[in-house]
Amino acid sequence: MEFAVIQTGGKQYRVAVGETVKIEKLSDTAQVGDKVTFDKVLLVDSGKDTTLGTPYIAGAAVNGTISEIGRSKKVIVIHYKQKSKYFKKNGHRQPFFKVTIDSIK
Repeated sequence: MEFAVIQTGGKQYRVAVGETVKIEKLSDTAQVGDKVTFDKVLLVDSGKDTTLGTPYIAGAAVNGTISEIGRSKKVIVIHYKQKSKYFKKNGHRQPFFKVTIDSIK
């Protein structure tokens, strides 16, 4: 089975054709159904031979389609210092894209 390791949003993901990957938000203008190309490919394995990049493979690309845009579950962040009446509470929802991988070149 062919797979690749790509870098996006400061993270690395192992992807294969047909898989759905939850990645960091790319841009505000992207919509569901848009095509996405990842050109920062670190590794490609075709089952027989493996190609490693230094740090990226020149000419390699992974193509995908955005299948969902959303926000993750809320995370509560609390800062508290005892005996000083200091209490701050914030909520955060991280935006994400779900991308279906179409091809590895």
